[in-house]
Amino acid sequence: MATKSSNVATKPTKPAKKKEVKKETKLGMAVKKDDNFGEWYSEVVVNSEMIEYYDISGCYILRPQAISIWETLQAFFDPEIKKMGIKNAYFPLFVTENVLQKEKDHIEGFAPEVAWVTKSGKSELEVPIAIRPTSETVMYPYFAKWIRGHRDLPLKLNQWCNVVRWEFSNPTPFIRSREFLWQEGHTAFATKEEADQEVLEILELYRRVYEEYLAIPVIKGKKSELEKFAGGLYTTSVEAFIPHTGRGIQGATSHCLGQNFAKMFQINFEDDKGGKGMVWQNSWAYSTRTIGVMVMVHGDDKGLVLPPKVASVQVVVIPVPYKDADTTAIKAVCESTANELNAAGMRADLDTRENYSPGWKYSHWEMKGVPLRIEIGPRDLEKSQARIVRRDNGAKIDVPMAELVEKVQEILTSIQENLFNTAKEKRDACIEVVHTWDEFMAALNNKKLILAPWCDEEEVEKDVKARTKADQGAAKTLCSPFDQPELPSGTVCFASGKPAKKWTYWGRSY
Repeated sequence: MATKSSNVATKPTKPAKKKEVKKETKLGMAVKKDDNFGEWYSEVVVNSEMIEYYDISGCYILRPQAISIWETLQAFFDPEIKKMGIKNAYFPLFVTENVLQKEKDHIEGFAPEVAWVTKSGKSELEVPIAIRPTSETVMYPYFAKWIRGHRDLPLKLNQWCNVVRWEFSNPTPFIRSREFLWQEGHTAFATKEEADQEVLEILELYRRVYEEYLAIPVIKGKKSELEKFAGGLYTTSVEAFIPHTGRGIQGATSHCLGQNFAKMFQINFEDDKGGKGMVWQNSWAYSTRTIGVMVMVHGDDKGLVLPPKVASVQVVVIPVPYKDADTTAIKAVCESTANELNAAGMRADLDTRENYSPGWKYSHWEMKGVPLRIEIGPRDLEKSQARIVRRDNGAKIDVPMAELVEKVQEILTSIQENLFNTAKEKRDACIEVVHTWDEFMAALNNKKLILAPWCDEEEVEKDVKARTKADQGAAKTLCSPFDQPELPSGTVCFASGKPAKKWTYWGRSY
């Protein structure tokens, strides 16, 4: 530093710099989405400040950018379920082994993933305690206690919490982690009709989470017997698809549990005629997996791309001062612009950091997925305008200051719609209808979302899994869509040649 100071001193005629711009860290993605999707995804979620890796494998720190998205989804979903008469509660994280073991099919489905507490300090616990992988067995002993008569029904509870599922391979942030956040609803009814109705009402809310907020198209349908929730009567789901990997991904599930858990936990009630009845139950959940699906679907080679509805920052305002520009005036206009946008109900931020160049800031906010960037420089000041740059397609437009708020609102709406429409076009281009095994295998190897006629037999699905087993995973049913195409008489199953009963989506999945 002394040498630098003496240089300036020996050349007094050279104007001194107003502010030294420090050496900027290199921004940008090292891996392209098309080249190595897995590495690209890992890079995006870290560089965009969504997560940070933790020192326990499969566990991640969710940073404010990710939690903000989760809170936005919660702010939509929570009031909607409250309109349905569902109330929030909280049950303990721990469950005893004898309670966990009550529903054999259920626990067999989760057994490999259950984490156990076996010690307190240096002492062994007399009885190991499980950490909940889901809360059916935690809650239902108390449903049996609280439900006595028909006046106690329906009982509708939800909790926002974390769960732990330990044993698995290939952890992936948001998509597959040992601990994750979710909501789980658990309800009990006097009749199956009431339970059936709620299953579909909740599923529609999940569709809205994905399509209206995350701008991701999903398919509503019913899971096969092999893929349904362990111990349940039937499972419905919303299914998304990742074109880059050719894999389906279960977005959220709404289960009708029937009366199976009611039998195990003796959840009975006295009906209005004095007779004995057994409740019908549902459980339903969506998790922080939603955020990972959004990253996979919309992200690009510049980083994250956020739908405006869930972006914690929808608009970033960046001053662009050139040499000899009136930086004070530019900053003042930028500040008033950000304030005006916030006052109009948008989420705007102002980046006036002087130690980074405008170009570095552009890359930084593009990496973080902010939907709109507003640039204001000396020429914009002269013309009383601002330049708006879209994150989704890079389009630039100069807008008069007087029209800026209205135009920004309009463009944010346009971005939300464009992200959904683009994702739907890409998803739909991957759907392939097949009728034969050869067509099925060709479509599977081409990373397609396959719609095929199926005989709806569990053994046939097991056989398809066995015959398609490979390093990248086996094919399985994703769901049978509620919106069923016509099934002409005489149509046969693509895999067995037996009479087909329905159309079903197949593919590899996460």
